[in-house]
Amino acid sequence: MAEQFAVAAVPELYEGAKWSIKWLYRKYDYWKNPENYHAIMMEEATVLYKRRKDVAAEANRDPRMQLSEACRDWIRMVDEIREEVEKLETNYGKLNLPGTVSCFTLSKSMEQMAKELHDLWVKGEIFETRTAVERPPERVRHIHAPKTVDKPSLHRFVENIIDCLNDGKVKRIGLLGKAGIGKTTIMQNLNNHEKIAKMFHYVIWVTVPKDPSIEMLQQVIAQRLKLNLEGITGSDEIAHMISEKLKGSRYLLLLDEFRKFPNGEFLNLNALGINDNQMKSKVVFATRDRDNYFGMEINVQIKVEELSCADAWKMFQEIVGPIINRPGIKPIARKVLKECARIPLLIDRVARTFREMDDYHLWSEGLDRLRTKPKKFEGMEEVFEFLSICYNRLEEDRKICFLYSALYPEDYQIYKYYLLECWRAEGFTHGDQGHSVLDDLIKVSLLERSEKMKHIRMNKVLRDMALRISLQRKDSKFLVRDVHEKSEQPPDEKEWVQANRISLVDDKLRRLPEAPGCNNLLTLLLQKNSDLTVIPKQFFQYMQSLRVLDLHGIGITSLPSCLSSLRRLRALYLNSCKHLNVLPPTIQALEDLEVLDIRGTGIKKLPCEMVKLIALRCLRISSSSFGGDTLVNTVISRLLWLEELSIDVDSYEQWWDMIGKAVTEEVATLTKLTSLSFCFPKVDCLEIFIARNPSWKTNCLTEDNRFKFQFCVGYHDSPQYAILELF
Repeated sequence: MAEQFAVAAVPELYEGAKWSIKWLYRKYDYWKNPENYHAIMMEEATVLYKRRKDVAAEANRDPRMQLSEACRDWIRMVDEIREEVEKLETNYGKLNLPGTVSCFTLSKSMEQMAKELHDLWVKGEIFETRTAVERPPERVRHIHAPKTVDKPSLHRFVENIIDCLNDGKVKRIGLLGKAGIGKTTIMQNLNNHEKIAKMFHYVIWVTVPKDPSIEMLQQVIAQRLKLNLEGITGSDEIAHMISEKLKGSRYLLLLDEFRKFPNGEFLNLNALGINDNQMKSKVVFATRDRDNYFGMEINVQIKVEELSCADAWKMFQEIVGPIINRPGIKPIARKVLKECARIPLLIDRVARTFREMDDYHLWSEGLDRLRTKPKKFEGMEEVFEFLSICYNRLEEDRKICFLYSALYPEDYQIYKYYLLECWRAEGFTHGDQGHSVLDDLIKVSLLERSEKMKHIRMNKVLRDMALRISLQRKDSKFLVRDVHEKSEQPPDEKEWVQANRISLVDDKLRRLPEAPGCNNLLTLLLQKNSDLTVIPKQFFQYMQSLRVLDLHGIGITSLPSCLSSLRRLRALYLNSCKHLNVLPPTIQALEDLEVLDIRGTGIKKLPCEMVKLIALRCLRISSSSFGGDTLVNTVISRLLWLEELSIDVDSYEQWWDMIGKAVTEEVATLTKLTSLSFCFPKVDCLEIFIARNPSWKTNCLTEDNRFKFQFCVGYHDSPQYAILELF
């Protein structure tokens, strides 16, 4: 029995001894080799910090998103442990010799830290794919606006409204004043005011269109609150979603240019989703006519008066600039200002016109023209009369470019390079002349720079004036149907026949007339009519004069053969027609075509007939237009006159690696290029282009003809840059 016990105990004693030896060795290693534990700790720290950097970068890629709560906690833990690592790093640097008691303690601490670093690295693995959540709506969305603080007579209205908003009994405020008086500026400064940001959870800005509807206003509010309306169409359901989102919040709703509905009915805020609650929420209406909010239970009405004489004179001097101090001009300037009736919009536009006149005689003549205008107009008529003076002073090419900009809907943000292309296609400008024309129109405030980079917009009052003027000109009859006039039916064919330029942008069109007699039509804008799936067979037959055709984002699957009738067409936009699968061979008949955009379509192959487009200088396509075939057709290399080429890689596929070299070799043969946007799949493809294409070198070194080169190398999982960003 004793022998059996002894035999059984031997393995256990052996294992115990082995464990003791390992424990003693570890203790010895702590004491003797701290550099090993330091190296392990720093290796774990390096990979953890790299993961933290990648996670943060991933979350910051999309400005609409923010770090999730869990991800923020993880990053905070990484930052905290980093401080501990730095302390251990400092202590390690202070070690004199291994083999001391401090070595033992430090090594053990570094070993434990390495384990914690590794555990934290493992925990962060999930955030490499799920880092962010959608950002909540901003408390305030700031609006670019002229300041009122330096115009006391205007700023007092801002302060007055804020005082009213502080009154718990005041729910609804009406801001009343004629066109151009400064209501929008007051509302914008109210929106941006720091006191307002502290008073409300949400400040919601809505510019009410000409013919508003409940659905239209709901869409704007829902977008501001980041509500997902996918699959939801009923206004009652949307109103419920808006109401639920705002429940328990203090909000301020600012309705600028408020007006009645087309049927004469007044806005029902409850139907909109804006309900009275106990959270001191408020609504401010800005309108030209008090009848627009009749029956709306307005608690306070504030009438906006003209600027004080001092503020008006200060504003006028600031805009005109140093010219006002030239001999004899200041007395005339005061008389010019008097004609502006202290209305901010008139002062702004007239002052910008007069600052281009550099001597006494021009100012005197300008004053005479102002004085010949009728004096007693009500509301808009007075504004139109004065603004027309700014327009009449323009050179003829500036006038037609200004009017053309009114083809786009109210408050539309127009990508400026697209507008310049349309001007050039119409023949208004040549070469780079459009840039100076655009700058001149911005200088006199007939066009405005938008908050969105590289975009411009037209003031709604000026747009109304431009549309009026177009009706009076024989060479520029416009047929414009704005977004608030949406209809499934096209305008009457008689209207088509009379028009020089037609704009049915972002409508609900489902059909077009069969063969309208549009012999004088120069521009046709049909973009974003996604329900328009068919273009009639003879639709283009009588449009021989057409210069600009924009079909961006419509639902067509094919183009009719009568496209060949458009022999004078210079710009054709088919981008985002995702169901369009082929360009017809008849495209070869478009012998004047200069710009062709087929990005984001279903077109898998460029037709050989394209090589007959000898005027084509700008081509924008997607990588999908090469069809994924390893055998690339040679259409690109035969377009030797191309000046601008853009090839978007819309999604990364292995086939792009396979054909990228062949496409690069084609592109490298284009010696007249001055602009290229391209994704080189590999570095050697970029080297091929640089080695074989002389144009980029030549044009980069020439002051007058610079080469615009926008490219990436390899796969980039990020949104592609938009060369022609229309929306």
